Amino acid sequence: MPPAPIRVVIADEQSLLRESLCALLDTEPGVEVVGQTGRTAELLPLVARTRPDLVVLDIHMTTADNREALVNRLLHGIPACHVLVLSMLDQPRLVQSLLDLGIHGYLHKSIGYNALIDAVHAQRETRAYRTVTLPLHPRPPHTNRTDPTTGPDLSAREVEVLSHAAAALSNRQIAARLGITEGTVKRHLSNIFDKLDAVSRLDAVNKAAHMRFIHPDHTHTHTPHPLRIAT
Repeated sequence: MPPAPIRVVIADEQSLLRESLCALLDTEPGVEVVGQTGRTAELLPLVARTRPDLVVLDIHMTTADNREALVNRLLHGIPACHVLVLSMLDQPRLVQSLLDLGIHGYLHKSIGYNALIDAVHAQRETRAYRTVTLPLHPRPPHTNRTDPTTGPDLSAREVEVLSHAAAALSNRQIAARLGITEGTVKRHLSNIFDKLDAVSRLDAVNKAAHMRFIHPDHTHTHTPHPLRIAT
């Protein structure tokens, strides 16, 4: 028998976006929207009533004072569920604080629909990965990455690995794409983290973009790049 559909609740204060998400996700095989709300006060009772597998949460519905408590109650309450955050904020500190709470994804609202669908379906995967999307800034022209003033140098292979990581590929997918082993991918990522003094893939991608090691041309797109963080 096919697996049961992923039961989803959409919580977004913008009615048009919320209703559009519901309509789109309802057409996706393997996904069932079981509820929606634009009010924080309605969210927990709705979750208790519908028992979703996943809540897609607009973080703007929360305040700094109640954000942690709400997310914790969704993640650890009865019933417990996965949380996928939506936001227009491009703030790594906010992303990291939410990941530390245990959310299963952070999506910037400028992403495409396919990235959202991938993130929803990823909730069935191992919890060793979390999906994150943030917009990366284009590389300025006339830069010289070999100049020591630009910071540490990455090898061509390391740039390839990090660019694929920024395009939402897992270690296994990167290995298959490059014709190398997963262990080699992990070693490259470890070297990248050391060179960039990074603590996660998100941190490494942001630092590499800032240092102009990677840019949209590496992933052949000018749209925000999904990033999957290994934990």
